[in-house]
Amino acid sequence: MRYQFSRLTVGPVLNALALGRLTVTGLEHVPETGSAILASNHLSLIDSFYLPLVVSRPVVFPAKAEYFAPKNLAGHLFAAYLKSTNQLRIDRGGARSAYATLDAAVEILRQGELFGFYPEGTRSPDGRLYRGRSGIGYLALRSGAPVLPVAMLGTRKMLPPGAWLPRPTRVEIRIGEPMGFGHLANDPPAKARRVIAEQVTAAIGELSGQEYVHEYASDAKARLIG
Repeated sequence: MRYQFSRLTVGPVLNALALGRLTVTGLEHVPETGSAILASNHLSLIDSFYLPLVVSRPVVFPAKAEYFAPKNLAGHLFAAYLKSTNQLRIDRGGARSAYATLDAAVEILRQGELFGFYPEGTRSPDGRLYRGRSGIGYLALRSGAPVLPVAMLGTRKMLPPGAWLPRPTRVEIRIGEPMGFGHLANDPPAKARRVIAEQVTAAIGELSGQEYVHEYASDAKARLIG
């Protein structure tokens, strides 16, 4: 109930910010029942608002623990939305925390839910598409759920990294055909996860048209800061 209320409350605002021209293609690929992983590029904090808005079923996304401890009004609103929609709180303090988050996501998928995931691991620092991390392969292999590549367009222009006040602009969401990876189940796990990450990232790139960078986004961010 709280999830639907949040959609009804936030939906008109998001549509207005998209100038009333929020475009979505590929919704027919989202299963009416059963689990699926919505694997999206990540351009803006607001991505986690728009994708759940257009999908009729609830979508659980991982959200950094810091988002649940806001420091300003916009942050408080975002935290309230995360809590009301049961988003998965994550602690990015190390490898053990990362696997705990992935295992929690696997359980969500085994319960037949939809799970949203950003293979890049963090927002793109410059709008390009960065190398996917093997966590997407871990989820796909452990849960057996199909992966739906997703491309978000326009969200970075609406709310660039570091900004808290969105500006109206057109937003488009493209959802690709489901990808299955059962044929990799007997391959060496590390190799299979890497293959899945590369194939899913390539599918996202085909949908988004972004320039690809064979580097992790977190490494690129660290270099820019350093």
